[in-house]
This record gives sequence, C-alpha cells and structure tokens, in this order.
Amino acid sequence: MSGELLVNVTPSETRVALIENGTLQEVHVEREAKRGIVGNIYLGKVIRVLPGMQAAFVDINLDKAAFLHASDINSKLILNQEDNDSDQVPDIRTLVREGQLLMVQVVKDPLGTKGARLTTDITIAARYLVLMPKAGRAGISQRIEEEKERHRLKNIITPFCDDEHGFIVRTAAEGALEQELKQDAEFLRRVWSKVVDRKKRKVTKTAIYQDLSLIFRVLRDFVGTDLERIRIDSKLTFDQVVDFTKEFAPNLNHGLEYYPGERPIFDLFDVENEIQRALHRRIDLKSGGYLIIDQTEAMTTIDINTGAFVGHRNLEETIFNTNIEATQAIARQLRLRNLGGIIIVDFIDMNDKDHQRRVLTSLDQAMMKDNVKYSISGFSALGLVEMTRKRTRESLEHILCGECSVCAGRGHLKTCESVCYEILREIVRVNRAHDADKFIVYASAAVSEALVNDEYHNLAELEVFIGKDIKIQTELMYNQEQFDVVMM
Repeated sequence: MSGELLVNVTPSETRVALIENGTLQEVHVEREAKRGIVGNIYLGKVIRVLPGMQAAFVDINLDKAAFLHASDINSKLILNQEDNDSDQVPDIRTLVREGQLLMVQVVKDPLGTKGARLTTDITIAARYLVLMPKAGRAGISQRIEEEKERHRLKNIITPFCDDEHGFIVRTAAEGALEQELKQDAEFLRRVWSKVVDRKKRKVTKTAIYQDLSLIFRVLRDFVGTDLERIRIDSKLTFDQVVDFTKEFAPNLNHGLEYYPGERPIFDLFDVENEIQRALHRRIDLKSGGYLIIDQTEAMTTIDINTGAFVGHRNLEETIFNTNIEATQAIARQLRLRNLGGIIIVDFIDMNDKDHQRRVLTSLDQAMMKDNVKYSISGFSALGLVEMTRKRTRESLEHILCGECSVCAGRGHLKTCESVCYEILREIVRVNRAHDADKFIVYASAAVSEALVNDEYHNLAELEVFIGKDIKIQTELMYNQEQFDVVMM
C-alpha cells in the first residue's frame, strides 16, 4: 500500500488529505478560529456536581461547561489513594466538590450541544512514548506483537519510570534505538515539569498545555507508517515541518516536498470533488448499487440498496455481491467523513448464513485500515449490523456545514400544496378573529404561483365564502415555507 499526504495551508485554515493507492481516505480540517482542543490540559474549576449522573461540570473557560464522569477521574491522583483491585467507581461526591480546582485533559471536543469531555488521567504524547504522570510503570502498545521486541522495549523504558512518571511505548517505537527512546522520555519529563509549574501558579484562563497544531499532530501519528510523499503548498509551513521531522520523525524527512504548482494541491487526486461527494447522503457503488448515509444526533444509519445492479446469476448472489462491495465503501466513508459513535448498517437481507458471515468478515477486514478504535457486532434479529467507532472530534459534515436556514435541519420542506392550504386556513382563522376589508398574502414565488394557478378555484371559493378580496403578492426573499397574511 502506497500512502501520500497532501497539505493545503491558508492563513485561516489547514487541511490534510491522506491518499492511499490513489484514493482519498481521510480528510483533516483545522480552522484557526475553531481549533480543536483534544489533548489540551487545563486547570478547571468544578462548578456543579451531579450525584444522580455520577458526573461534574467543569469550567475550563469555554462557551459550554465541560463534562467529567466519575469513571474518568483517577481516584489515586485526586484522593492520594494507593491502587486497589476494586473495579467499583467511587461516588462522585467523594472525588470532587464544587469550587475545587482540578487539572483535567480534554478527550473529546465539544460536539453539537454537548460540552467537551474531560479526564484527570493526563497523557502527553511524543514520537515514541506517551507520558502517564504518577503511573510509575511501563506499558507496551498491543500492536507490537513480537514478544522479543516487547521485552527489549520494556527493559529500556522501565528505568525511566518512577513515582512521578510512567510511559507507554507507542507502535512507532518498534525497532527504535535506546538513545531515541531516552530523548523522548527526557523531552516529556521537561514538558510535564512546565505543566506542573503552571498548575502551581494557578493558570486558569488558558490551557496549561496545548497539543500540537494539525499538521504536526498528523505527522507525529503517522510516524512508522508507509508514506511515500508529503506535499505541502506553503513554503513557511514546509520549512517548519522540515525542522520538526528532523527532530521527531527523521524517517518522514526524505518524503517531504514543497508544492509550488499553479494547480491547487487539492485538485490532485480529485480531492476537492471527493470532499463534496462526502457531504452527500447517497454514495454510488461501481456495480450500480448505492448507500444512503444519514447522520443524526444519536447515531449514524447506513442503508444499502441494489439500485441498478441486476447481477449475472441469481438474486441471492446479486444481493451478496452488493453487500460485499458496500463493506469497502462503508469503511472508507466512515474514515473520510470521520463518523463516530453508534453506527447501524442495514445490509440487504441475506438468507444464507455463510453469506452473512463473509459480509461481516469483509467489513472487519476493511475497517482494519482505520487507525480509530472500532467494534462490530453480528447481525441482529432484525438483520441489522451494529458497530461503534470512537469519536473524538467533529465529523466532516459538522465542520464544513451548518444547519439549513430553511428547513432547520429537518432535511425536507413542506410542499407548495401544503403551504397553500395552510395559507387558506390562516385567512379563515384571521377573518373570524378580526374585521378586515380585504387580505394580502405575501409568499414565495413558487407558492404564489401555485395559489393563482393550481389553487385558483379554492382561492375563488374562499373569497366567496368570506365575502372579501384576497390578493397574492410574491415576496422574493421568502423561502417556500414562509408567508404572511395581512389585513387591509
């Protein structure tokens, strides 16, 4: 598999596109005015404790109070307790109190109406290691499978651990030299020392530690992966990235390229058009089938249809082949759109149990390319597949789109016919309540045309019924559902 990163930089926005085998797989967007805060550390103030929810709201100087659940509080740090074998979460009232200052880290950006999600289990990532303050132990990434390498890395890292510092060895550290790991450990110790110092000075209005900006986070997380090229269209950012990779990711340095081309960098590999398509509900499959993807507050639903695909053998084979093709498209769309939380997939009904098993296997294999944690359940009694994908930041749709000013997020409008009948009812209601000589109706062009053409007879009958003239006036600025009935 060949990979390439395209980095598009403007003063207000940075966008990073991951291309694999010539196809767009991921898009990351960061806007300076709305920069994500996942990974940032704050000294927050507990403003409300909710025993019924076993949670607390914490003020970290954002528009919405952040949410801290009891299960995300390290009681050893808060209460200075020793580790114990009990899995029971202590009562929230024994852990925090209103007015208390608490060092917390953001694990989820604010999403929609929800505030940020917090934890007191602080972690700070570097190239090869993740610092866990107060942990006092060494851990190895599960993705490093070779037992000999796991043993080697643990022997190197364990001496760096003490009561104040614990470390997790990241996947990228496989094969790393002892000196490189030592440099990471020393760097993280220095960072943590600065965080502790700012905490002692009770810095509460700003983050006491801020995670790297988008491009450097992406490079840090892609250390150890197979990237052939990283093309950047900003000379200033390119120079900064060169310095960063020399210190933290030398294996990526050879693939760095400054892109000065006149053609916009996101026009390469058709990235701009792919982003636009990722905002559509319908995704067409090469066979003629298609997906319908609906993102709601509670979950994302994906419906698969055969569409124009008629197959070559029989209906069961046609359905199976469509579902298999859909698994690849689903995995890609989840990454591309960054959809998380609960995901319900409605595959086309299959009677063959072996076909169901093979579809689940195909979906799991396609999802393995995703770096985000996920889980897939089997087919339910209703023939649905339930899955989850970890959500830590806004989806592509939420970043690029806002609520429709016409339908207010419903996704549909009343028909012209429905609005016309609503207007006729409103005229009757107003006529009964008030004394008027005549009425003027202000409505959109489409509704006005429907009233004077399609609903002409109904309008004329109403004039006879109330004994008053009704005039229709087009208001070009009105949307299809807007209208006003004015008495004269």
